Amino acid sequence: MATTPNPSGKEMPFVKHLLELRDRLLKVVLAIIIVFLPLSPFASDLFHLLAEPLMRFLPEGAQMIAIDVIAPFFTPFKLTLILAAFLTIPYSFYHLWGFVAPALYQHEKKLILPLLFSSTLLFYLGMMFAYYIVFPLVFNFMVVMTPEGVSMMTDISRYLDFVLKMFFAFGIAFQVPVVTVILVAMEMTTPESLAEKRPYIIVGAFVVGMLMTPPDAISQTFLAIPIWILFEIGLLFSKMVVEKKAAREREEEQNNSANTSSEKSSLDEFEKALGHQNSGDDKK
Repeated sequence: MATTPNPSGKEMPFVKHLLELRDRLLKVVLAIIIVFLPLSPFASDLFHLLAEPLMRFLPEGAQMIAIDVIAPFFTPFKLTLILAAFLTIPYSFYHLWGFVAPALYQHEKKLILPLLFSSTLLFYLGMMFAYYIVFPLVFNFMVVMTPEGVSMMTDISRYLDFVLKMFFAFGIAFQVPVVTVILVAMEMTTPESLAEKRPYIIVGAFVVGMLMTPPDAISQTFLAIPIWILFEIGLLFSKMVVEKKAAREREEEQNNSANTSSEKSSLDEFEKALGHQNSGDDKK
């Protein structure tokens, strides 16, 4: 049976890896179900809260519609299930960390754990940014630009798909600092090289904003600008990682040099003592 080595020198059978992965995935699914069950009675209220950024700008008397037969029942529960998955992201990352940690060296563990925490926090921040800042601006723009004589009646299923797409887009876009730090830590690039490519990255941010958001300038801009700012933050932290790594390497070199000098000194003392002993034997 194939085995997988780890830094501790021990080996774990491949089947045991699969069994551990299965157990952790089952625990994550169970956690999602546990969170989903108490939230399910409030499914309609949760959807109303999600629809609030749009409802506040709709004309008086306007409302959302459901064009599918089961949409009024299925859509709120779909939202509740996805919300449960979002809320259990820290627990999911905990099991991800537990699965990969044994294969990591000590200095890698010190880097990965903060990255998991920061990526979770940034994902939540991206969703909050979309809900509180982007959605009001986008929906207000859409309502204002609706031609006269046209009633804006949004289907609840399509609205949920739109909102989830935006949440994922901003949640993933807010991972830019984490990706930047990982690339530098893995020595795939350097902070200096990334800084030189800043103009291309800014253009790329607007291209990503165009591809990941609806075809309106507001949401595209509000995604591109945070990507740029977060890239600069990631660049700053990557410089700190490089400096810390260089300091650790210098410390290791000094320790190795000190150990070598100590061994050489001990050897010299031993040779000197041996020489004195031989001299005494010659006198006798």
